[in-house]
Amino acid sequence: MTRTLPTAVAEVAAGMTAGPDGFVRLKVGKAEWSALAIGCAQGRNDLMALWHERGRMRMALMQRGGTARVIATIACPKGAYPSVGRYHPPAIRLERAMRDLYGTRPEGLPDARGWLDHGNWPSKDTGPRERYRFLPAEGESLHQIPVGPVHAGIIEPGHFRFTANGEAVVRLEERLGYTHKGIEKLCAGLSPVAAARIIGRVSGDSTVAYAFGFARVVEMALGIEAPARATALRGIMAELERLSHHVNDFGAICNDASAVALNARCTLLRENLLQAAGRAFGHRLMMDCIIPGGVAVDLADSEIAGLRQVLDEVEKGFAQIVRIYDDSPSILDRTITTGIVASDLVARFAAGGHVGRASGRDFDARRNAGYAPYDTVAFKVPIRQEGDVNARAWIRIDEAGQSLAIMRQLLDRLPAGPLTIDTPPKTPGEGATLTEAFRGDVFITVRIGNNGRIAHMHARDASWFQWPLLEAAIENNIVADFPLCNKSFNCSYSGHDM
Repeated sequence: MTRTLPTAVAEVAAGMTAGPDGFVRLKVGKAEWSALAIGCAQGRNDLMALWHERGRMRMALMQRGGTARVIATIACPKGAYPSVGRYHPPAIRLERAMRDLYGTRPEGLPDARGWLDHGNWPSKDTGPRERYRFLPAEGESLHQIPVGPVHAGIIEPGHFRFTANGEAVVRLEERLGYTHKGIEKLCAGLSPVAAARIIGRVSGDSTVAYAFGFARVVEMALGIEAPARATALRGIMAELERLSHHVNDFGAICNDASAVALNARCTLLRENLLQAAGRAFGHRLMMDCIIPGGVAVDLADSEIAGLRQVLDEVEKGFAQIVRIYDDSPSILDRTITTGIVASDLVARFAAGGHVGRASGRDFDARRNAGYAPYDTVAFKVPIRQEGDVNARAWIRIDEAGQSLAIMRQLLDRLPAGPLTIDTPPKTPGEGATLTEAFRGDVFITVRIGNNGRIAHMHARDASWFQWPLLEAAIENNIVADFPLCNKSFNCSYSGHDM
């Protein structure tokens, strides 16, 4: 009689004790591994991350609509393991990346092309490499439009291959990996403090979020807790980062809808926020301000007053811009019903941030994963159902208001006390965590060795599960609307490429 294996995280984790980070850890065989992948395909589990470590593949899963979390580990003899992407397509790019980085062999992987390796990495195979082949599209009167990887603006590199019928986009396929930096190997062997500087540079526009997540996971692994004042300052920095990017991204959406003046005004507001961050924390992007064990900077009373004033000015100025946007039929004609992402597709990819919430996925790591200081403040997670450019713009607008409210609450009751706690030397440990960046949830896992240094680190940006949805969003739209759809997503190249 064939044994029926549980496919849901909640069933697998039932009766098992989770670690301090909230994850149940278990070793599984091929059948159990594939059953969990099937659970993702069935909509019972959300895939959070998939990575390689010490000859094993590891998979982080969360119960769909629940709180149960699991990290499953499978041995990979000679690099082989059952492909997750065979059952659950959101895993395909992750598996392609791990294969390029570590030589793993996901058996049954539907797409065997390289991902991060563009054919320039050293290889034992000295013969000519096969040219990268984009997926075909069939039909009459189709033509291809290659865009990038070098673009007209000062932005990160990425290639977009459009197949179109006249102006209508039939298929978009992305090719990324141009900003791969080898983050995992750069961190190996470093102290947590030294590694924090690298993690803060995975994606420079999310430096606070990455540093925040890394500090939290190191603290979990070491069994320590940052002081209350440090935790509150982390929250202020995280929301200041979120606010500045939401304002800037909203302006970029307006710009691609031909409202150049609104973009200019948003750019000025963002500049005011960056200058305020520089005065308050010593760096416009607040880089290296969050460290394992606490924070490296403090806020003086005069800086608090100055920050409050800037927040008031930005709130007033942004509200005026939003009113103009919402009263401009010519702008709304470009954003409403453009670039729709279906709610079932967002759920399948467990897409976070404004992309997920604009299509009805009610998930925010600040609330769902629950971490300080967000457990001490009141805020709402805005949700929309339309899934178009306008919905993604309004999620940003509403989240900007929530960030203002969170910062004011934290500033009102900023506790006194130390900024750091000592990290114990040569203490081994392991942890994993979700942290909400302005794009969505960032997953970070760390293993600290007996020497107190980073034995392994893996980070997964929200963009991994958002980039594929951009391909879906542009289908049946016109080529000229791609910049608008792209800006409404604003996925990270650098965060994705690691």
